[in-house]
Amino acid sequence: MTLKRSWVASANDADHPFPLNNLPCGVFSTAGTEPRCGVAIGDMILDMAAAEEAGLISLTDDPLFDVPYWNDLMEQGPAVWAALRERLTALLAEGAQERDRVEPLLVPQEGATLHMPFVVSEYTDFYAGKHHATNVGTMFRGPENALPPNWLHIPIGYNGRASSVVVSGTEIRRPWGQIKSPEHDRPAFLPSRRFDLELEMGAIVGTASDGPITVQEADDNIFGYVLLNDWSARDIQAWEYQPLGPFQAKATATTISPWIVTRAALEPFRCDTPAREVELLDHLKDCGPMLYDIDLEVTLAPEGGPATTIARTNYREMYYSSAQQLAHHTTSGCPMNVGDLLGSGTISGPTKDSRGSLLELSWGGKEPITLDSGESRSFLEDGDTITLKGAARGNGFTIGFGECSGKLLPALEDPYAR
Repeated sequence: MTLKRSWVASANDADHPFPLNNLPCGVFSTAGTEPRCGVAIGDMILDMAAAEEAGLISLTDDPLFDVPYWNDLMEQGPAVWAALRERLTALLAEGAQERDRVEPLLVPQEGATLHMPFVVSEYTDFYAGKHHATNVGTMFRGPENALPPNWLHIPIGYNGRASSVVVSGTEIRRPWGQIKSPEHDRPAFLPSRRFDLELEMGAIVGTASDGPITVQEADDNIFGYVLLNDWSARDIQAWEYQPLGPFQAKATATTISPWIVTRAALEPFRCDTPAREVELLDHLKDCGPMLYDIDLEVTLAPEGGPATTIARTNYREMYYSSAQQLAHHTTSGCPMNVGDLLGSGTISGPTKDSRGSLLELSWGGKEPITLDSGESRSFLEDGDTITLKGAARGNGFTIGFGECSGKLLPALEDPYAR
């Protein structure tokens, strides 16, 4: 697919993340205004509430964009999603007849504040990247026992906290927790000293289900994708995770990018999952290309210092797709809701510079990395800003997500001081 040209000139730049091919969904506000739905086009935002009020967009009898989230639109299902994309393309394409009516409804992205683009119903995070799972397993159990026996058969996951999902730009506070060191018999309650990032993608469920669904149905039910940073307190996790898995170590925050890139926008970039080492059971088998060719990178900027790119990888490195994760989630009869968020799991590649967490990059702290500032890092220090970026590149155009960024603040001096 080639670039779709728009009358918004900035959208025609081959390197701009928001061409007419993209049309990502977000929520924004400007000085003195309330948050409202918007669609990014070039360096502008189309005010969806204003466009609907002006009669330029009319998809249902009731308004869909008079609320500061995209859940109401998602609830309408794939046919309405497609109708909206077709209408937006017609309004914003080069030579559009209604340009004079649309142009006053565009707001510059510069100066706009971006908010959570949807209400997160529930949040599940997975452990579905083979390189990441192998690296972590090798560190703690040795290469011969790196993957647990079930790993090649099912996408392993845990239920996280929807309440701690935040939008890019939100500052993150270093958490306190119960930590046990090898030198002491008893744990201590301390600020985490091994706080980490995890480079992930997040899939957003747009169609509810009540009972088991197939992989193809699951793929059809996904509205779109965001970048996702699963902040992780490794020392808290090491003490708590047996026998039931992650809990407080993952509850501090999960940061997502501000723009939802729809599944339709990513269609030209579909690619296959890696070759299967073990044949999956029928209900999880691939039914076509289920992943996407999306370049990903992580930068770390110490306070007052330059940003260093510490990792580059690609979403195609995942072993299980979001559709397989969603299908597996429903096998027990678990209902899935509009606005459910599924974290992919850490996306690492086969080389050291493609590892999606500091735990892997520093090999558990034994091999600190060096930043462009000259500082070294095994885990995150107070004042560090982590930024995730993602881009799918076509013929003369780029599909981007906006940055997924967060700055780490120091721990509270005493979380129980009253």
